[in-house]
Amino acid sequence: MTAQKTRFTTPFTGTSTAAEVIDGIDLGGRRAIVTGSASGIGVETARALAGAGAEVTLAVRDTAAGERTAADITATIGNQRVHVGRLDLSDQASVGAFVAEWGETPLDILINNAGVMMTPELRTAEGWELQFATNHLGHFALTTGLHHALARAGRARVVSLTSVGHLRAGVDFDDIHFRRRPYDPSVAYGQSKTATSLFAVEAHRRWAGEGITVNAVHPGAVLESGLSRHLSKEELDQAVNQGGYTFKSPQQGAATSVLAATWPPLEGIGGRYFEDGNQALPYTPEVRAGVAAHALDPEAAARLWQVSEDTLRG
Repeated sequence: MTAQKTRFTTPFTGTSTAAEVIDGIDLGGRRAIVTGSASGIGVETARALAGAGAEVTLAVRDTAAGERTAADITATIGNQRVHVGRLDLSDQASVGAFVAEWGETPLDILINNAGVMMTPELRTAEGWELQFATNHLGHFALTTGLHHALARAGRARVVSLTSVGHLRAGVDFDDIHFRRRPYDPSVAYGQSKTATSLFAVEAHRRWAGEGITVNAVHPGAVLESGLSRHLSKEELDQAVNQGGYTFKSPQQGAATSVLAATWPPLEGIGGRYFEDGNQALPYTPEVRAGVAAHALDPEAAARLWQVSEDTLRG
C-alpha cells in the first residue's frame, strides 16, 4: 500500500530547465531557503527562484562559496535579496543555530537540496551514520524546526530531494546506523534517500491542513555536482558508460525541484515522488526509473518520523 494517488502530470520533461518551468511565475514578496546552494543544481535552483522575484537564502556549509554564489546570482539576475546563512546538516548545533536565526519569519519555500553520497564509513559526533544523518536527520531537524515559519506563510511548499538510489535500500529500522551490519556506502545512500522520500509522505500528511505542501523530487543524474565528490574517476566512468543514466545539465537537474516548489497547479498536491517534471511511475525492474513502493509506504513514513524525533531527542 503506497501514498500515490491519481498520477499528476505536467507539460514538462526530463530535458526541461528550471528557467522554463518557472517562466511566467511571480514570486515577488515570497521567501525561500535552498540548502546546499553553493554548487551544482542548488545554484541553479536558487537562481531560478531569485529570477522570479523571491528573496532567497543560500543555506550552505561554506559561506565564502555561498557569498560568491550570491554575488553571481545577483549579477546575472539583478535580485539584491539573495542572502547566505551557515548550515552544516551533519551538525545538529549548526541546524539549531540556523533555525534560531530564522525565527518566526514566514517561509514560503524550503528546498532540502543538500546531500552527501557514497561516503566512506563516517559518523557524526552522536555516532550516527553520516549519510543518514546529513541527508535525512539534518533536513528533518531543519524542516520541523522551521514548521511554524512555514505555517505562517499560509501556503508554503517543501521539496525533499531524493534519488533513484532509493531503489537500493529501504530503511533498516533494526540497524539504521550500521552498528551491526557491514557498512556499504551504496546501501547507506539508498537508505538515506528512501528516508527523504518517506519524510515527504508523512510531513504532507501532518501539515497539509496548515497549507504546507510537501513532495519528494529525484532531480536526475547530474555530473556537474559536488555530490559525486566521494566517487573515484573509475566509478564515475562506470556510471557514465554502464549506468544507463541520461545525464542532465545543472539547469535541467534543478527543474523538477523548482516545479515542485512553485508550479501553481501543484498547490495542495503532496506526499508524492516526482522525476523528470512529473509524478513518477511505479518502479519496474526493466526501467531504472520510477519509485519503489517502500519509498512511499505510509506506515514506514510514520514510523520513521517517530524514530527521527526520538533520535534527535537523544
